[in-house]
Amino acid sequence: MKTRTYLMVGVCLAITCQVVAQGQTKKEYFIGERGKNEISIDGKLDEPVWQNATWQDDFTQYEPSEGKKPSQKTEFAILLDENHLYIGFKCWDSSPDSIVQRLTRRDEMDGDFVAVQFDSYFDKRTAFSFMANAAGIKNDFIISNDGENEDNTWDPIWMVKTSRDNKGWYSEMKIPLTQLRFKGDSEQTWGLQIGRMLFRKQEVSLWQASSKKTSGWVSQYGELRGLKNLKSRKVADFIPYVVARTDRFEKEEGNPFKQSGKKNQLDGGLDGKIGLTNNLTLDFTINPDFGQVEADPSQVNLTSFETFFQEKRPFFIEGKNILSFPLMFGDGDLASENLFYSRRIGRRPHNSPDLADDEYMKAPEFTSILGAAKVTGKTKSGWSLGLLESLTSEEYARISNGSERREMIEPFTNYTIGRVQKDFNKGNTLLGGIFTSVNRNLAEEQLNYLHKSAYSGGIDFIHKWHNKDWEFDFSTYFSRVEGSTEAIKNTQESWIHGFQRPDASYLKLDSSRTSLSGQGGKIVFGKYGGKLKFMAATAWKSPGLELNDVGYMRQADNILEVIWVGYRIFEPFSIFRNLNLNFNQWTEWNFGGELTGPGGYINAYTQLKNYWNFHWGVNINGEGLSSAELRGGPALKVTGTKNMWFAFGSNDQKRLTGEAQFMVLGGNENNSKKMFDCGISFGYRPSKNLKITLSPNFNKNNDEMQYVTQQDYSNKTDYIFARIHQRTLSASLRINYIITPNLSIQYWGQPFLASGKYTEFKRITNSRANKYTDRFALLGGNELVYNAAGEIYQVSDLTGNQLYTFDQPDFNFKEFLSNMVIRWEYLPGSTIYLVWSQNRNQSVANGSFHFRDDLNDLFNEKPYNVFLVKMSFRLGR
Repeated sequence: MKTRTYLMVGVCLAITCQVVAQGQTKKEYFIGERGKNEISIDGKLDEPVWQNATWQDDFTQYEPSEGKKPSQKTEFAILLDENHLYIGFKCWDSSPDSIVQRLTRRDEMDGDFVAVQFDSYFDKRTAFSFMANAAGIKNDFIISNDGENEDNTWDPIWMVKTSRDNKGWYSEMKIPLTQLRFKGDSEQTWGLQIGRMLFRKQEVSLWQASSKKTSGWVSQYGELRGLKNLKSRKVADFIPYVVARTDRFEKEEGNPFKQSGKKNQLDGGLDGKIGLTNNLTLDFTINPDFGQVEADPSQVNLTSFETFFQEKRPFFIEGKNILSFPLMFGDGDLASENLFYSRRIGRRPHNSPDLADDEYMKAPEFTSILGAAKVTGKTKSGWSLGLLESLTSEEYARISNGSERREMIEPFTNYTIGRVQKDFNKGNTLLGGIFTSVNRNLAEEQLNYLHKSAYSGGIDFIHKWHNKDWEFDFSTYFSRVEGSTEAIKNTQESWIHGFQRPDASYLKLDSSRTSLSGQGGKIVFGKYGGKLKFMAATAWKSPGLELNDVGYMRQADNILEVIWVGYRIFEPFSIFRNLNLNFNQWTEWNFGGELTGPGGYINAYTQLKNYWNFHWGVNINGEGLSSAELRGGPALKVTGTKNMWFAFGSNDQKRLTGEAQFMVLGGNENNSKKMFDCGISFGYRPSKNLKITLSPNFNKNNDEMQYVTQQDYSNKTDYIFARIHQRTLSASLRINYIITPNLSIQYWGQPFLASGKYTEFKRITNSRANKYTDRFALLGGNELVYNAAGEIYQVSDLTGNQLYTFDQPDFNFKEFLSNMVIRWEYLPGSTIYLVWSQNRNQSVANGSFHFRDDLNDLFNEKPYNVFLVKMSFRLGR
């Protein structure tokens, strides 16, 4: 089960659910009024109104020793005026020289910090969190589903200042009511939680006493009272921006698109946020620009699954949880499957035109987003709403061989996602639904292989009982895609579905279809309270389920059963601060009832009293069937594997920190598969405002059954596999220099080297044979001949007749990505970005791996540089 941290960002707590004991007495805080007294936000708390405020100091330790008295005293007070909330903190410290003040990027907490969280809906499920460390760095996020999710991409506009003296440190916050959502009642009660992190002891203390032994977080807050006559303070922000960009690249003779070696561009757009009601907000963007966003890390994908990329674009990550409809449960690869995958919007164009030898092409890397809008929030009657609408433009490739022509590579497309949820029974019961649609204007014939329209929808139901210790979770969903017979035939034959598989009697390929439908769902029953936790779950996806127009799904035709058991020791004992133990077992089948993948794991995580942490685990996968390994051919029986991993991390409080993880994997059949993976990360903080992190990773993979190609001849199909000797080395360098909380310089760079050498080519002879070596036959003698001049392999029968050829698959790929951003928030909500991005890459058809030579070759390549200036200005309240 995935661990989560809600009050402590960047602090690793080995727990599954953040919780508050049901037996604790609910505290109440009665808010004071600012009156006519002015408050200067300077972190000093020396105005008379603060002296007369109601200060509370009754805190209880949460980490590491739940229920004990904190080692240092903390006081807080809250004031209110017509437009703002004011929160003051007095963090007394008997060792003021030990207070840790660290400047970091926003939303990356480090050092001592304080937090206030408001459940302003008072729905006991949703909260708005505001945090500040001793250096004045902000961290803000929205908590949803009673603590199960958090969205730290939410960046409201608020003020905070801190100060310190020989008695401790102080924090003063000013939060506009426009940044919160609340009902319009004349008198209100909100949920409230206050917390403090004493960094040097990794000690968390809370105002409302909490426990880790029962589930729920927001539902167990204390109460903020005295909120009277709060008037609607609807946000109305308009942020126009302008971007000046210049590209510099190597000139290419004969290529009309690269003759000058440069390209200049001036662009602009508008972002906005409008409060429709106290509870509902409209966010919109017109002609958005994401030039300041880091590039995706390099990788080589040789599997049959699509690569999943994390969303990094601000418009789409803010509020993403409210539009989420997960297909599965847990973490890892399963957690990425969802009815809504925002990276589909503005994706790389689908079509790649064929070029003649004398032709050159210029095509956009990503589809332009004309505009997008979303409405999110919660109605007074308790309905959570999320609605997103986006339009992407048609895109063309310019192709030239003296004269120029255009070919459409992406059609005009409309995306719609709608999500609703309603909670009942004091937040213990939840009912929700989602609907998505994608509609494309397929104006040119070459795009008829795409779906003209795609629809999906689902409902979900969650019920919790016995103080939320127990939970039942059910969801079901459907899909329907429509298009030409070519488009629907391609969908049926894709690796995800495999309707044409000759060994799947329960599937039938219908080449006359113009639509395809499918369904799926999950049922989860679990106990998440107490030290002993467990979950039993099943999930299914029918063969016809197709979600990848606006969702993300790795594989259809799947039924999964999972049992998970976990045991938690929350309190320190012996040398340990805490301890997690986990056991997991799973079994997979296809819709034909065939066993496709049994497996299980055990793992343990602990943090020691010296603040080092250790993680260890063993994973076992049994022999199974893969319907995608032959890329549309019959299912292949795949050998089982065993792998073990070990990871550790040092004390984060030190200037020099380190982490390392090691993994070894072996196939159950002798010499069938071996893998070694090692990742190390070093962090160094020479001063409070500079942090340098270097994270190299090395992977060595030797797999006897790597797919190469498939070739048709004489009404037959050969599936060619080989042994691959693969090496991958990367190193991520990140430098954060925080000059002030509003001015920073951030750099990220990653060299990436990958090679693959193919040997021992073989054809699949009996994909389901019980004996491993009976599943294939090596291509030897005169059957396989390499043509070095053409870089192709020629395959012949035993009499010497050539049957077919295929390209030599060896590869050596090198890439360097870097991104440097200077960010200055010169006014609240108004920002200037100076950005320099660089890309170098080289690919050659050999499988050699020589670190020094490869690195030299990479940096001898001419770079592609992008320089841009982006300026935005906030107009609003």
